[in-house]
Amino acid sequence: MEIVTNRFLLRDFADSDILEFEKYHIYPRSLEFYGTEEAKPGHARGLIALFQSWAAEQPRLNYQLAIIQRKAPHALIGCGGVRCAGMEPGTAELGIELAPKYWGRYGYAAEILHALIDYGFGTLGLQTIHGLIVSANSRVARLVSAFGATAATLPTPAWMSAKGWTQVEWTVTRQQWESGCLTLRSRGTRQKAARPSI
Repeated sequence: MEIVTNRFLLRDFADSDILEFEKYHIYPRSLEFYGTEEAKPGHARGLIALFQSWAAEQPRLNYQLAIIQRKAPHALIGCGGVRCAGMEPGTAELGIELAPKYWGRYGYAAEILHALIDYGFGTLGLQTIHGLIVSANSRVARLVSAFGATAATLPTPAWMSAKGWTQVEWTVTRQQWESGCLTLRSRGTRQKAARPSI
């Protein structure tokens, strides 16, 4: 499957993505907000195998997609997805991961977030979308706050607590999406993003 935005193609992972995916996962900044499991050799490669197995499931419940730049060199810049398995009906978890070199640049995360939320509510018919973040990840915290999400602190894993961090869940609802409330608020303005094509 594919989701197309102004600047990105979100598609299912292919074996040809493995090396680039592994490449950005070895950087210490990529592991900054993860536990020790994610730092183990072979973890990134195992993730792609998992994502590919999800893509083959029928019915499909999880959509974890490679994020590719539409312009040359068509680089893999990260992954993002909407995952429904194990959730209450009508609910999904959304997550976005960008390679460190793209953090905080050009509104990449905002464009991808809009695309995935539109896919979740518009195509999958979800009622609620939520995501989990580490309190220390200020970039993501600012993004979801500017987007209009509500936040709540959850029980925190031991490895986070050891660093003085907490686990935060952000939530957006279908009602917000249908009413046009899910818009980025920046410098006193509210800007709606263009809907992606699917």
